[in-house]
Amino acid sequence: MMAQRAPGAPPEERPLKDLFSELSSELSFLVSREVELAKIEMQEKASLAAKGGGALGVAGVAALIGVVMLSSAAAWGLTEVIPTGFAFLVVAVVWLVVAAVMASSGKKSLQRMKPPAPEQAMSSVKRDIQVAKTSLSRGAGGSLAGRAARRR
Repeated sequence: MMAQRAPGAPPEERPLKDLFSELSSELSFLVSREVELAKIEMQEKASLAAKGGGALGVAGVAALIGVVMLSSAAAWGLTEVIPTGFAFLVVAVVWLVVAAVMASSGKKSLQRMKPPAPEQAMSSVKRDIQVAKTSLSRGAGGSLAGRAARRR
């Protein structure tokens, strides 16, 4: 059996148990940091979405009031040319056509939208996984196998 070495000793001289223990603690730390980054990124996106949504809500209410007023004025103006009922019907049909076109356009736009994923955190995790794979493949090819053979 090999004697215990200090944590600062070169990897070739440290027991395999210590190396796996250190790897486990470092992976735990790395995962917690990645989760924290993802939370922060999603909070920032949610904050921006809330501000934008509030502004769009106010704009929508103002536009609705304006549209109602303009529609009434247009319908009353048409009463000079056609009967009142038909004038309001024409204005309503125009707005229904506008609504159908806008609904179709909005649906297409939403279908093209990407989900609001934490892109930085995901990129960082992919990079970390690649580094871990590279490190493990380097370690499995030489140093870990060599240490195991020397222990026997």
